[in-house]
Amino acid sequence: MLIDKPSFPIMLLSAAALFYQPACAQDAPSPQQALQNFGISAAQIPQLERGEIIGYDVSETSQKELAIGVAMIMPVGLPRLADYIKKGKLNAGESDIIATGMLGDNASVDSFKKFAFTEKHLDEAKAFLEAEPGDDFNLSKAELDSLKSLQAGLEDADNKTLLKTANQKYRELLLQRLQAYKKSGLAGIAPYSRDGGTADPAAELRNDAVNSKAWARYFPELQQAWLNYPATLPTNTSEQFLWLNRRVEDRPTAVLNHRVIAIGESGGIVVSRQFYVGHSYNSSQVVAGGLPYKDGTLVFYSIRSSTDQVAGMGSSLKHSIGREQMKKEMIKRLQRLNKDMKLKPAPVAADE
Repeated sequence: MLIDKPSFPIMLLSAAALFYQPACAQDAPSPQQALQNFGISAAQIPQLERGEIIGYDVSETSQKELAIGVAMIMPVGLPRLADYIKKGKLNAGESDIIATGMLGDNASVDSFKKFAFTEKHLDEAKAFLEAEPGDDFNLSKAELDSLKSLQAGLEDADNKTLLKTANQKYRELLLQRLQAYKKSGLAGIAPYSRDGGTADPAAELRNDAVNSKAWARYFPELQQAWLNYPATLPTNTSEQFLWLNRRVEDRPTAVLNHRVIAIGESGGIVVSRQFYVGHSYNSSQVVAGGLPYKDGTLVFYSIRSSTDQVAGMGSSLKHSIGREQMKKEMIKRLQRLNKDMKLKPAPVAADE
């Protein structure tokens, strides 16, 4: 059942940036066209122009997926917003981030040294070392087998040794996940073993990329590179890899994130995916963008998040609750962005 605080990838707002007109773009959309393409109705435009935050629907591709979008018009120029986001400030106020770091070309096990089970999470570390197929941990069959090979040597281990072993092993698995993804893209993402089956984050992320039709209409080369990564990225784009240790359901959660960023004078776009998540949800994708709009900037973003928690009996109600939780958190991020820009608090549209 859903938890009271969404375990979905709100952290991907670190990727929230702005719609861009790179060399790979087709005819750039007008703000009005973009609004229409993203399913924002004409009736919502006056609300946007009053500075209100509005929500819009995003199609969901399966019973496991939650998807929602939000948008607002900010009375600041695009360069100022772009500078704020490129400096990573959008993540700064998120209280559930325990640690985070960038992953360069020469990433190693030491790159994840700030991901650690502490004495406070000794039970979590022990559970990880004894993990079985299921949704307590998102681990592949090979990863579970490698944990089992450690267990015989830990029968008489003290707590300090158990913590050290769990941290070292988890960091090794994260590095292996990163290397496999960078080498083979979605095809390199191993499925998570479940009791009696698997969860397939690669298939989920592939569906998300295929169904990202609104922005793909204008950036077909970028969409194809995103779908077929590690295909060569279009000109004027850059990519980043990062890891996060987040508190989700009061548990430390390892996350591997890949994002592609393009920012120019006409706007910008960021597409971002979490291709590994330690528990609670399977995967996620964010598409975020913005366009100059009159004397300000139209900012919008959407999240697609896949989680086993909303499938099965009561799925419709779970989806409704989950979307509302996600939207509230997304609205908070836009309100904080507004505050950091030294603007008045952004109101929420009445139907939100």
